[in-house]
Parts: sequence; C-alpha cells; structure tokens
Amino acid sequence: MLDYRVKIALTPCRRWLPGKRTGIFNPEYALANKKKAIAYIREHFASDQVEFTDLDFLNEEGLMYDVRQARAIADRFIEEKVDAVFIINCNYGNEEVAGKVAQLVGKPVLLWAPRDTIYEPDGTRYTDAQCGHFPISKQLQRYGLPFSHIENCNIEDEVFSRDFEKFLSVVCMIKNFKGLRIAQVGTRPKPFNCVMCNESELMERFGIEIVPVNMALSIQLFNDVMKKYSAELPEVVADIRAKFDLGGLDDETLTRVAAFKFFYRELLAEYDCRVVSTECWTAMMAAVNAMPCTAMSLLGDESIIVTCESDIMGAVSMSLLSCATRGKSHPFFGEFTARHPSDDNTELVWHCGPFPYSLRKPDGPQPRLVNARPSFIVRDGHYTIARLDSIAGKYSLLAGGFDAAEGPHTFGTYVWARFNDLPKWEKRLIDGPYIHHMAEIEGDVVPMLREFLRYYPDIILDEP
Repeated sequence: MLDYRVKIALTPCRRWLPGKRTGIFNPEYALANKKKAIAYIREHFASDQVEFTDLDFLNEEGLMYDVRQARAIADRFIEEKVDAVFIINCNYGNEEVAGKVAQLVGKPVLLWAPRDTIYEPDGTRYTDAQCGHFPISKQLQRYGLPFSHIENCNIEDEVFSRDFEKFLSVVCMIKNFKGLRIAQVGTRPKPFNCVMCNESELMERFGIEIVPVNMALSIQLFNDVMKKYSAELPEVVADIRAKFDLGGLDDETLTRVAAFKFFYRELLAEYDCRVVSTECWTAMMAAVNAMPCTAMSLLGDESIIVTCESDIMGAVSMSLLSCATRGKSHPFFGEFTARHPSDDNTELVWHCGPFPYSLRKPDGPQPRLVNARPSFIVRDGHYTIARLDSIAGKYSLLAGGFDAAEGPHTFGTYVWARFNDLPKWEKRLIDGPYIHHMAEIEGDVVPMLREFLRYYPDIILDEP
C-alpha cells in the first residue's frame, strides 16, 4: 500500500551577530517567532499522518544560526528519517546554514518567513524576516535544490494553512513516487500496444521499479488464497451480495471473485509493492475462471490501487492523485470513451467495473454486477483528471478538472464529465503522449500536481 505518513523537520533560523543585540536582529524576537510558529504548527497540523521534529536538541533556543551547525542538524534529521525540511526564517536568518542543511538532508524544502509586525516609535524594527528569506532562496538555487515557498504572511492567515497543506501533499507524492514498486501481474493484453512503457527508463530516471509476476505464479497464489482464506471468503461474498444486484451470478463464481481481494493483498505483501497493475479481462478468466473487477472496486475503498489492462503509467498516475489527497479520497481509473450525444463539452469517462464502490451516486440506479463486473454511476461533484505518460523519453503530466454531469444510462462504472473545452482535451490526448486511460479523484488537486513538478522539472505540465 501507499504510505501516506510524512515527517517534517521544523527548522527555525535566525541571524547571528556578535555581542548582545538590543535592536534589529535581537535574538529574543527571533525566539518569540520560533515559539509561536512551532506551537501553532504542532497544534493545527499534527495528526496520525503528519509528524514533526525540530531543533530543540541543538541548543537552548532551538534555532540554527551558524553553518557549523549544519552537519549535526542534517545527521539528526537523516537519522530521524524526515521526509522534508521546513525552514522558518524567524528574523533575517542565515542563508549559509539554511542552504547547507537543505543540501545535506536531500529532501523537499519549504521556505517561509512570518510577517514583520513590530515598528517602534523611534523606527526600530527587530526581525526583517521577509528580507532574509530572499537570500536563503538564492542559496537553495545555487545548490540546485528545488523548493516550495509560502508567501510572507501571519501564521494564522488562510494562505499559510492552504499552502502548508499543499506542501504536505507534495511531500507525500514525492515520498511515494520515488522508489515506487509496482507489481505487474501477467503481461499486457496482446492488442494493447498503447499501454507500453519504458521499464528501465522509469527506474533510471525516477526510481520506479516494475516487479513482474507471471501468470503461472499468479495462478498458484490464487489457489493458495482460496484455501488459506476459506473461512473469510463467505464474509466478502456476503458484502458483495449486500452491495450489488448479482444478476444471477452463481455462488462458486462469486466466491472466486471475492478471492481476488485477498489475492492482491497477498501479492503486494509477497513482492513488497505499493500498487498493482494487472492483466484482467483476457488471461484472468482463462487462468482462474473469474474476473477481478469487483475486488478492485472493493480494494479501492481501502486505498489499495489495482489498475486494469496492465497499464503501468495508469498505476503511477493513480498513485500521484491518491497521495495528493494523502489517502483521504480514492482515485479511480476511467477512460475517455464516448462524447455526449448532445453536449459538446461532456465526455463519458468509463471503465468496465473497477471504480471504488463508495463513489456510487446515492440516488442513482442500484449498483449491479454485469458479467461479474460492477456497474454504477459516480456521484456528483468536481473531479481532477490526470495522466503521466511519455514517448521518446519525454515525460508530461496532463492535468485538469471536470464536473459530473447528466447523460445517458449505460453499463460499467462511469461518470459523464463536463469539461470547459472538451475539443481542446481531445486534441491534447491526440497530440500528446497520452492514451484514453486516465486517473481521476474527487476535488481539485491540480495545485498539488503543479507544485510536485517543481521537484521534477524534466516532466512537462500539460494543462489544456
């Protein structure tokens, strides 16, 4: 499964000047900024998925101000396995130590300075925090380090919460993208040249590893699962019966359908993978006499991603969207299928049954199984749609949004998607390195995708 937990190193910084300062850059004011910021962040953003560490181990202030501190700080953060460094510039700061810590830790960096608010009657200022975070940004650039930034603001401002939450999502995306292991079950369906990907290139450029699982081993694992989980299978069968109109599906087939839920879980654990890209509608029926689509739907509600038709890049795209919400929303795998018969900007985004069951429209037709595959319409709302793909070594990420719309009833899992300019999207799919398969998720996570690509500048952002 994907890991949605992130650990952030809160790294407050101040200017050091010899002697005791009583005016500008007075350490007491930097310390006050540090205490307020860290207390607020811990109170408002810590959760089961978000953990923090800081510099309290370093000195009495818990502030860095000298480049000679950098190695000790970086060693501590690396030991604690932090996922990102948040440089909080509590007064003018010190670009030497800030840049060196970021370089040594080698994780995503966020830079922010609290708003300067104190102006004494005699004109004295104490912090100039905004001023100092510009040199820090230059130093990060000199080291060739991509970084994120929250505009100079008060910590209570909405912009801080918005951009800090965005950064947490980006950290989650980077953490899971780099070194992502994808279990490829079987080979791609013979006619599907479109889902080809460059396996060695994905590993060399992004650390993404494809772990092949041939059909012989898959059949063996499936049969083992049927025996191992014989006591648990009736419970899954009962769950499927409660959720779907079965359409006359017999008990033996339904039991084998249910077994896929345990099969993919076992497979992820056995091969130490985070997501699955699977052969489905051709080989699986011949191999085990059942289709996996229903299990894929149920697993989707447990944040376990299983993409169909051996689409590796589809699995990567779904992973990005899932991490953009830090697992709070469930992605689905719909494809551009048919244009609405009367609305020129609405498209049928469809697949034969793998969408998470929780996405069904509450007042829509009853979900049913058609040829052992789920069939229901997705609920109303706004959705992000995206696909990462490549050709000739050039990678781009197509991303945008649509709103669920009304359209003709059909089979499978689907949503009628209204775009601002559907012809422009069609042209991008035709001209770009994309195919009809896309990843979708509830809400607007395009800002997270944009920020993610700051850390992968060789991937082009493509927004129709």
